[in-house]
Amino acid sequence: MSADTSSTPGGYREVIRLAWPLVVSMGSFTVMQFIDRMFLAWHSPVSIQAALPAGILAFTFICGFMALTGYANTFVAQYQGSGDAEGCSRSMMQGVWLSFITWPILLVLIPPGCWLITLGGHSPDVMAEEMSYFTLLMAGGIVVTLGSAIGSFFTGRGDTRTNMYATIAGNIVNAVLDYALIFGAWGFPEMGIRGAAIATIIAGLVPPAIMFSLYLGPRLHAVYRTRDNLRFDPALTKRLIRFGLPSGLHLALDIGAFSVFVMFTGRIGPLELAVSNIALSINMVAFLPLIGISIAATTLVGQYQGAGQPDIAARSGWVSTKLGVYYVLAAGLLFILFPRQLYGLFTDRDGGGYTVDELMAAGRWLLVMLAAWGAFDAVNLILSGALKGAGDTRFVMWFHTVAAWGIMVPGVFIIHRIYPDSLLILWAWLIVYIVLLGGGFMWRFAGDRWKSIKVIEPAVVIPSTKVGAEALLVKE
Repeated sequence: MSADTSSTPGGYREVIRLAWPLVVSMGSFTVMQFIDRMFLAWHSPVSIQAALPAGILAFTFICGFMALTGYANTFVAQYQGSGDAEGCSRSMMQGVWLSFITWPILLVLIPPGCWLITLGGHSPDVMAEEMSYFTLLMAGGIVVTLGSAIGSFFTGRGDTRTNMYATIAGNIVNAVLDYALIFGAWGFPEMGIRGAAIATIIAGLVPPAIMFSLYLGPRLHAVYRTRDNLRFDPALTKRLIRFGLPSGLHLALDIGAFSVFVMFTGRIGPLELAVSNIALSINMVAFLPLIGISIAATTLVGQYQGAGQPDIAARSGWVSTKLGVYYVLAAGLLFILFPRQLYGLFTDRDGGGYTVDELMAAGRWLLVMLAAWGAFDAVNLILSGALKGAGDTRFVMWFHTVAAWGIMVPGVFIIHRIYPDSLLILWAWLIVYIVLLGGGFMWRFAGDRWKSIKVIEPAVVIPSTKVGAEALLVKE
């Protein structure tokens, strides 16, 4: 864990080279989500209350499949490190096939999700918009899993710039469609929160469409035989499910536990629900770029594990974590210094919603709490990503599940029962949960057990496609 400022493998220069396009990608997504929530707050105070609970619930159901299909990133990274070109393309295609296989499951989950929304205890007008938003996001959920699978081919190889350009294009489309469909601009019908969901789905098709067209293009086909490896591979898919399913379950259970937290903030009152949702939306400025750094850590750890260099894999994980902590501390300073300006972005332009003074009175300390837990959240996100890159998905799943459902969720129930009107105590409990996660993943990554896990096997490598790791390096 000693400081490493050199350009050696796994050092700061390599991590930054891989991470910055992912951070920019997530940064553009952060801006898009921020604009989306801001437009909804301008449109109606009911819409901003409904957007986050319904959005998180939809993501809870979708994210497990997204993580499963996106776990092809680790396979691509390890095949890249081992020098197996066609292994990279075959791995990505299994993620694409799994996207289509799992889409009907998302559709079947819509009625149970709507039933869960009724348990939230929110007002009827909020609940109606929650159900509308949730149903549309679930119906279009395949765009999320496809984007995760196809993007894994590029990020797993270290080509994070292609992912960045495709994501930025999709987010620009989303922002434009958001305005048009939420407010009824430029001849489009005014659809409110339904328009936000439709814009998300349409724009979600843009990045995978761009990346898949490049995937099939002559440059990548010449090296990776991409057009020759479109078929379904049961053996490789089975292996992808073996390692990717725990990753998917972990993410779904984690987001599910967080959904419980969000639902209980809504039981306190409409102002508390709105200010909590706005604070969490502001936190995306810190949270989403951390996901980009986490993907970089997953990729580098996977590549060096595939190349049989676990010590360099460990170095890249620690360096990625330090960069994430530096970033989130800077974002936390923004939360502390400019709370009024940040909350002011979410006030209703027509005066029908909450004023900035009302939001500040209820939520000033929430931004301070976000700044307080930021460093531990960075450790949690990035080191869990590094462990996934090594294939240690079962530990990540079990530890996160026990922490979330054995500690955090029961605590939320108990706190709400004893202090039913205290938003601050609920949030303080969330800090305890984040600190526990960060400490646990630091302990696991500091050990050596993950270094001996084998994700890819020689039995699935085609000898004629062995081309040497250096020949597959992405030049940026």
